[in-house]
Amino acid sequence: MNITIQSVRFDASVQLEEFIQQKVGKLEQFFDGIVSAEVILKLDKSDSTENKVVEISLSLPGNELFAKKQNKTFEEGVDLAVDALRKQLIKWKEKVRAK
Repeated sequence: MNITIQSVRFDASVQLEEFIQQKVGKLEQFFDGIVSAEVILKLDKSDSTENKVVEISLSLPGNELFAKKQNKTFEEGVDLAVDALRKQLIKWKEKVRAK
């Protein structure tokens, strides 16, 4: 799976990028046909401490899954987004099997 990481208006640290690669890469355990994953990291302009936005979109054969989370840290956002995508992948796989 090809994982693309984009950080908007800031430079993501090497540790953060490795963390994302590791977490998103684990999604292949649930479905090995994932074509690619695109991770977008943004800083929201709001005054709240939860201003880190993580968007992950997965490209599957004939489908695309998406999750967006906003938290205090990018790591927390990645964890929650990957968890949401894991649930979507499992549902999608069951739907495909039922056909």
